[in-house]
Amino acid sequence: MAQIDDDIKNINASLGQVNEQLKKHAEQAKADISAHAQLSEETKAKVDQLLVAQGELQANLQAAQQVIAKLEQGGGAPAKARTIGEVVATSDVCKNFNPGMQGSFTVKAAITREDASAGGLIETHRVPGVVATPNQRLFLRDLLSWGSTTSDSIEYVRETGFTNNADVVAENPTNPKPESDLAFELDSAKVATIAHWIRASKQVLRDAGQLQAYINGRLMYGLKLKEEAQLLKGSGVGLNINGLYTQASVYANPGVVVQNETAIDRLRIAMLQVTLAEYEADGIVLNPIDWTTIELSKTTENAYLFATPRGLAVPGLWARPVVATKAMDIGDFLTGAFKMGAQGWDREEANITVSNQDRDNFVKNMVTILCEEDVALTVFRPEAFVKGGFDGLPVVDGGAGG
Repeated sequence: MAQIDDDIKNINASLGQVNEQLKKHAEQAKADISAHAQLSEETKAKVDQLLVAQGELQANLQAAQQVIAKLEQGGGAPAKARTIGEVVATSDVCKNFNPGMQGSFTVKAAITREDASAGGLIETHRVPGVVATPNQRLFLRDLLSWGSTTSDSIEYVRETGFTNNADVVAENPTNPKPESDLAFELDSAKVATIAHWIRASKQVLRDAGQLQAYINGRLMYGLKLKEEAQLLKGSGVGLNINGLYTQASVYANPGVVVQNETAIDRLRIAMLQVTLAEYEADGIVLNPIDWTTIELSKTTENAYLFATPRGLAVPGLWARPVVATKAMDIGDFLTGAFKMGAQGWDREEANITVSNQDRDNFVKNMVTILCEEDVALTVFRPEAFVKGGFDGLPVVDGGAGG
């Protein structure tokens, strides 16, 4: 970091020298024009050279500042991708949006300038620098594989059973070679539309900073929360998605004997149940209260078993990522092969449409911002997912926990 700071100081010093020389040559050019009505070739060449040097120094300065920003955000981690809000707020479509016409963006949102709404949040001065994207929790969507569709429903073949009779055979067997069996059934999943909207003043669309904050903090986040609840526990009735928890197999210990069984033990046995269904569990879904209870479990010496209070750790248990979501009831869990046993489908990815063609928006200088998406879920093997409850089990063995 000290070396980078020195590099920035040197670059700034060099930029100062170049700027001084440019100023000097600008004055010389002015004198040349007064005397000869045109720049001398020598002056033009020198100015061009200085401009090139200035551009290179500015690029080096920007690169050094980005390195510092990355170090401050994660000790040299790769540069983070731009947020959806930043993409929209800096897009030409958003900057050129005419509130008198209807327009579509990949993402956009806003609120009013009234004192009771966002008046105190809209700043008149832009502060230079890089604002890091806040860390967000893992969503259930992140565990699944995703594809795209153009239809309002998806038909797929679901595996309902597999009998494996593979065996060694003689070179010239007298009996037929063993036959295995696979059973399938045709099933379908409907595409569900998830949406919500809000009204806003058209002036706020011009405030890029507020636009980014509102997109990331409200409309898009709210859509993700509802999507997660549908993917997890959608009933499959009416317009609802048929969720993973709804279709999952019920927990049943396949015969593992555990002394003083705990909640953590039960999760491991549930993962074994997935393995016995010929899949491997690659994720766990818990209520945030249950996950916090697990993280805070301690030894008899009050040392944390899993958590690292002084460090940043990705939520995980038994080497599998944990999604802690309020969509899961306290005391319940779900584990399974999310990547192989199911797949999510986007017919229309999350998007936001802004229009003044709604009620009296036109005469009130208001716009309506609609946020929506079309998604579907196919579960290829329900046995690849196991759901259950902790039924009052302790987090850890009573002799090891605090």
